[in-house]
This record gives sequence, structure tokens and C-alpha cells, in this order.
Amino acid sequence: MTSSLLSVKDLTVQVATPTGPKVVVERLSFDLLPGRTLCLAGESGSGKSMTALSLMQLLPKPMARIAGGSATLDGEDILALPEARMRRIRGRKIGMIFQEPMTSLNPVMTVGNQLIGAITAHGNTSGRRAARARAAELLDQVQIPEPERRLGQYPHELSGGLRQRIVIAMALAQNPKILIADEPTTALDVTVQAQILALIRKLQADHGISVIMITHDMGVVAEMADEVLVMKHGRTVEHATSRDLFAHPQDAYTKELLSAVPRLGEMAGTETPKRAAGKAVEAGSEPGAEQPMLQVENLTVRFDIKGGILQRPVRRLHAVEGISLSVRRGETLSLVGESGCGKSTTGKALLNLVPWTGDIRVDGRSTRGLRGSTMRPILRDVQMIFQDPYASLDPRMRVGDLVAEPLVIHGLASGSELRDRVEYLFKRVGLSPEQMKRYPHEFSGGQRQRICIARALSLSPKLIVADESVAALDVSIQAQVLDLLQDIQDETGVSYLFISHDMAVVEQISHRVAVMYMGRFVEMGTRRQIFESPQHPYTKKLMAAVPVADPGRVRRDFVPKAEDLPSPVRALDYAPSFPPPSDLGGGHLVWNG
Repeated sequence: MTSSLLSVKDLTVQVATPTGPKVVVERLSFDLLPGRTLCLAGESGSGKSMTALSLMQLLPKPMARIAGGSATLDGEDILALPEARMRRIRGRKIGMIFQEPMTSLNPVMTVGNQLIGAITAHGNTSGRRAARARAAELLDQVQIPEPERRLGQYPHELSGGLRQRIVIAMALAQNPKILIADEPTTALDVTVQAQILALIRKLQADHGISVIMITHDMGVVAEMADEVLVMKHGRTVEHATSRDLFAHPQDAYTKELLSAVPRLGEMAGTETPKRAAGKAVEAGSEPGAEQPMLQVENLTVRFDIKGGILQRPVRRLHAVEGISLSVRRGETLSLVGESGCGKSTTGKALLNLVPWTGDIRVDGRSTRGLRGSTMRPILRDVQMIFQDPYASLDPRMRVGDLVAEPLVIHGLASGSELRDRVEYLFKRVGLSPEQMKRYPHEFSGGQRQRICIARALSLSPKLIVADESVAALDVSIQAQVLDLLQDIQDETGVSYLFISHDMAVVEQISHRVAVMYMGRFVEMGTRRQIFESPQHPYTKKLMAAVPVADPGRVRRDFVPKAEDLPSPVRALDYAPSFPPPSDLGGGHLVWNG
């Protein structure tokens, strides 16, 4: 029987709180075998990342500390090593890929200098020229095109997928035996996620690396794991092989996690969005055939890029190029596509948050040229739920005041009426009125998203733009928020423009779907048309890249090609040509292929 490479016994981690020490990881034990992948799975706050930081001795001190246990690697307890000795372990024996590559990279240093720093950290190279050659070799290993050119670029010049590859290259610089990957694909598009997961598998096979994968995405667990350790509130609730866990989960929490995972294709044969278990759709709650709630024609958004001494426009970024769409009352139209395709810019244009040309009509009223007070009546009918709930809430205000603010601005309520209305909204989104006095930082991510939904609902809007509103949430919280949005739609008839890159979520919530690529729609149709009979190669590529939460159905043969998207930046006199849209209110439209 193969001996373990890393043996963790009874790991316990404490953090300081105003009421005293709190245990966030409690008596955690596992063995990592050579060349194998162990996934630590669970929701946010379960202790997964704290476990990884403990193994690297990177806990934020003095707030957090290792209170007990051991982690044996090559005969040494790495939890008990002094800092000077631990520096020799980090990178050389254990490498780590952090969740957010942009915050892991120095924004004022080139990629080459950062890689060279990682290579020379332990003094095992024969000079800067050799280190630069090794850096280029690492970029080639992680399948980054034109490695020599990339060495001279800065992190902000690279896409999210390329930045994540750079972080992986840095983690591999010293040829470690163990690679810890902390949510390495959470914020990535499905195609980029598939590339990164395939890359980790390839590196593992080529170099015999053992991997500790930390994730809350059960599709990623099914695709990557040999063994799975499910955590809840710092404790192990289940530890099994991947196949056994998915086929025969034992713990109620594991069963809850698996049941909440959206599975691509489970809506096959149905016309309407998925509803909460046992909930019937009320008569008249389906989209009507009357005048569209939202009508967009030939929407174009371009941003000038300035340069030279006088900072005059020299080029132009073509973010959205001549799209047209309509959303009926009580309908959900989803915009899907990879980062940079123009989804969020489209949503912002509807609220006049970016300059645009074309025609946008909300409930028959044009928003062209409206600003300030003239736009205010439109904003009563159109509200937005932003992707990052924490960034969209003022940290200095109590959440009750944040939800009340739109009502105050529009003069719709005051005094006891205002308080009653806010209490109702909190109850409506599953929060208690007692929580109104708290500040945003006192809530979890899912709770903050519910506060943003309550704020958006405060004016009883007719249309809500939901921009990646569930992208960063755990699967169980994600399911709750999606059910909440659909319940609200059934009761109020509100329309949604749902912006997402998660195809499995889009399949559950949509009536119709529009697929965007480089600022244009390449395919549009009903949910059933798009998911059961996709026509455009790009749509097929998006769906093929979705991880499957079933180890028996993992599509390891599908690996999207690592390539750069065409640049949306053009010369000032560039005039794109593409077929004009026909009526997009229904039917199944495909162009450019």
C-alpha cells in the first residue's frame, strides 16, 4: 500500500473574536497520496481555505493560530517549523495557487520579473539569463502562447485565464511535490475553467504532483478528485472516494450540497423555467404577448482610448455592436457569454450608466438623452442587482437604511410607513427585521446578495437587470437566491434581464437566451431551442465546457483550445459589417455561422 506524501492529523485552527477564541478548523485529518488529488469541498466558511493557509503557515497572525495537530511531510511536522525553515518548504515542496490571480500578482512588475523572482527565491539558478529562460519554459508548460512576449507584459494586460496560468507557473517554479489550488476557477468562464482544470491534470500527470483542490463547485470535484473530504463549520462530515461520494452520499449535508447543484440538461423537454420543488406556476404568470417591457434596437457602445501628449482619441473599444432584443412582461431573458463579450456593458446601458447609441425603450418610453431628474421616472421601473454585493453596498450605512434609500430618494415613503415597507422587504427576501440595524460586513455573501435584491425590489420595478448575481455564491445559497427571484417573478410579474456565464444556471431560470460573443449576438432563441438544439459553434463550445457533477460522465476528452480572443479595440475609422438583426422577440436566430 502506497505511503502518504502528506499526513495531517487533528489539525485545529482558532481565530480571535470579540467574545473569545473561535475554532474554525476542528481536528481535521487526512492523508495525501503521491500523484493523487484530494478535494476539500464545502460552502464558504467551512474552513477549507484556513486549512490550506495553515499548511503553508500563512495564517493572518495574531488573529489566527494553529491550536493543535500535525502535518508530516518528508518526516517533518511542517506546522511546527520556524519561519526560516518554512521558507525553504514553500515553493520547493508545496506550491499554492490562490483564488484571485490579480491580487496574487504585483501590478507594477512585469510577468517576467515576478517569475524570475519565484525562480531565484531559493538561489538554485545560474544567473538572470538562465532564470529568464526558465520563466519562458514555465509559460510554455502552462500553455501560454508567445511566452517571450508575455514576459514583458504587466498583469492588467492579460485576461483572467492567462493571469491564472501565470500564478500556476509561479507555483511550479521550484518543482514542488504538492500543489494546493484554492478555488482556482471560481471567477472564470466555463471555457477558461475547463482549460485550467485540464492544465492541472496534465501537469499532475507529467510531473507526478499531488494536488489539494479547494472548491465549492461539485462539478469541479467530480472532474478532478480521487478522494473528497466534505467540510462544514470546520469539521469533516464525510470522507470518501469521488465515485462513492457522488453515487452513495452518507451525510445529510453532502446530500444537500449535491441536490443543489444545477445540472446541464435536467430541464430537457420542458418549456418553462425550473421552479422550487412542489411550487405550481400561477395562471397568468407566464410572459404575455402585449407590448414588451423592454425593447432595444441597434444598441452600440464604444469607448474612446486616448493617447499622445494631448490625450486625444487614438483608438476605440467596440464593447457592444448593434444588438437588438426585447423582454416581455414576466419574462426572463438571459445574456450568456465569456468575460469581455459585452454582457455587463449592455446591462449598464439600459440604466444610462455608459454612453450608447441606438434606441432603448422601457415600457414604451425611450431613454435616449435622459439624464438626472429626467431619468428618475425610468429608474423607478428599472433596477439593477450588481455582481459584487459588498462593493455595491455602502459600508458606512446600516443595511436597513440602504434598502430604504431608494424610497426616500423618490419620495415614496417616510416615517412608520417607510419602516414597515423595509421590514416587509427584509422578510420577503428571507431576512429578519432585527438584522436591519447591522452593517454590510456583518453578513455572509448570500445574505448581502439578498439585501441587494431587497433594495432592487423597494421601488416595485417592472424590470430587474441581474448582473452575475449568483456567480460567486455557494451552490445551496445560489439555489435559494434563484428560487427567490422566480418566486418574486411569479408574484409580481417582474421581468429579468439575467446576465451570466453559468450555462447550467441559465438553463434553470430562463424563458429565452441570447448568446453573446465580441459584442454581438451569435444565437438567440427559447431556452429549449438553445439548450436542446444549439446551432452556433460558440454556443456548443460553452455548453461542452460545463463541468458535470458526476464522476462517471466527466468529459476529460474535451479541452477548449487556449487562445486569445480577438481584440475589441479598433482604429477610429473602423466600421464593422454584420447582418442586421431581424425580429428578436421570438423564434431562433443564428448569424455569423
